[in-house]
Amino acid sequence: MKSQATKVSETNTAPEAAPHGSYLEALHLVERLHRRLLDVIKDEFERRDREDVNSVQALLLYNIGDKELTASELRTKGYYLGSNVSYNVKKLVEAGYLHHARSTTDRRSVRISLTDKGRQIHDIIQSLYDKHARTIQPIGGISDDDFGRMNTALGRLERFWTDQIRYRL
Repeated sequence: MKSQATKVSETNTAPEAAPHGSYLEALHLVERLHRRLLDVIKDEFERRDREDVNSVQALLLYNIGDKELTASELRTKGYYLGSNVSYNVKKLVEAGYLHHARSTTDRRSVRISLTDKGRQIHDIIQSLYDKHARTIQPIGGISDDDFGRMNTALGRLERFWTDQIRYRL
């Protein structure tokens, strides 16, 4: 026999449990998917016997692509998903994957772009993504429509979080 307090508690939380649980599940999936992507990239480099960059650095090089950016632009535009962009940029410059030059207009700012060596890493990630794009529907069972709906939902979630910060909701 349940107490009256337990019955009231179950009644009050039951309608909220499903969306709350779905939201938390989505948060965990987003976190796990990012970690899994880094694992997939690491695996690709291991298959190629390339241990010269880690998966975070490879993703950083991929996201720079043909652009010339500052380290702060990498962070603010969401191009960098790791914890310390300055450290990784410094290591990539030292290893010859990135060019860096002081801005002519603002001497405090350093512009970075890929070297030929960095372009090779970019191309490895691009070919990995191309392979995934060709095989995800037949092997993974995820259609373009599925991705369209997922991208719409993730875009809305990003806007929701941005509004939480911007408007202090």
